[in-house]
Amino acid sequence: MTALQNALVDYLALRRSLGHKLADAERQLRRFVVYLEFIGADTVTMDAALAFVLDADLDPASSVPAKRLEAVRGFARYLAGIDGRAEIPPAGLVTYRGRRRQPWLFSDDEIRLVMSTAAASARTALRAVTLETLIGLLAVTGLRVGEGLRLAPDDVDVDDALITVRASKFGKSRQVPVSETTINALAAYTRQRDQAVTAAATFFVTASGAPLAYSHFGLTFRRAVDTAGSPPGHRSGPVCMIFATVSRCGPSSAGTATVSTSPSCCRACRPTSVTASLATPTAT
Repeated sequence: MTALQNALVDYLALRRSLGHKLADAERQLRRFVVYLEFIGADTVTMDAALAFVLDADLDPASSVPAKRLEAVRGFARYLAGIDGRAEIPPAGLVTYRGRRRQPWLFSDDEIRLVMSTAAASARTALRAVTLETLIGLLAVTGLRVGEGLRLAPDDVDVDDALITVRASKFGKSRQVPVSETTINALAAYTRQRDQAVTAAATFFVTASGAPLAYSHFGLTFRRAVDTAGSPPGHRSGPVCMIFATVSRCGPSSAGTATVSTSPSCCRACRPTSVTASLATPTAT
């Protein structure tokens, strides 16, 4: 590897040892190092940094230029400590003001409709029950989409009705207790999954036993919401779904999530561990 490539590896290792994941920053910085080597630069210069950040092929209205600047500044600060020639681009050269999507709390009926619509769109029985169970689980537990997709088969403890979420945000793990109906639904899915595939890489899998792709699930969910009837002015997506807020009052008598319409009941204020219930899915 070149000196710049070695420096990047060391920088990423240092930052990650402090708890940063830097998934997007690594992608941007690897491109930046390739660009530096392409133009014959052996360190970070202001001109090279600006040319990379303000690439004419990028959409100036997107968040990419600002993310590139942030990533390059961090690497340049590190490099300046071992290479006095490195120049650190100042902050504020590129700004981006993100727009938060308006949240929507799905009702019980809306969740059921999205679940059934997503299942009906599947080409195989396994994918149908996978989509239905995953969406229902996210709705009643408040798990992040990525957390649900990354669950390993052993992370679902049927005997103790407990889900273990490992190495999630900030590298922390937690346990989520669920109700009897939820664990029964997950156990039913496990049986159907094990009959369809010989080896499951994750708890929720494709027909080949591979993990579900975040992008594919997101697209399916958006289409299911649109087909089921998206709320007025609501731009659907798995990140903003969420996926219904579970009430502190507990599960509803119907065996599905109790959805609160109170603004004060959200993931930010809800306890880390929640008890929720999920109706047992049926394959289509």
